[in-house]
Amino acid sequence: MKYSIIFAAVLAALALSACDKKPTVVTPTVVTVPVPGPAGPTGATGSSGTTGQTGATGSTGDTGATGSSGGTGATGSTGATGEPGKTSSDTVIVIPPTPAPAR
Repeated sequence: MKYSIIFAAVLAALALSACDKKPTVVTPTVVTVPVPGPAGPTGATGSSGTTGQTGATGSTGDTGATGSSGGTGATGSTGATGEPGKTSSDTVIVIPPTPAPAR
């Protein structure tokens, strides 16, 4: 009994795998496209249209008035004159500080 179950399983697997399924063939649909024929002869040329009327010329504008010149301004007054400097008898000597030593 032990071997009969295994034998039945192997036999079923071989029987099912031995079937060769034929592939399905799909036939494409053929679409016919009409091809245009050659171009026909060129048609006759149309007649030219009439020329339109010319518009009226506009009038010239007036000349503007000339502006007047402005008046000249008055001259400003001279500022007050300062007193002349006085001579000093003191002498100031400025000594710059010594730089700090480098670290």
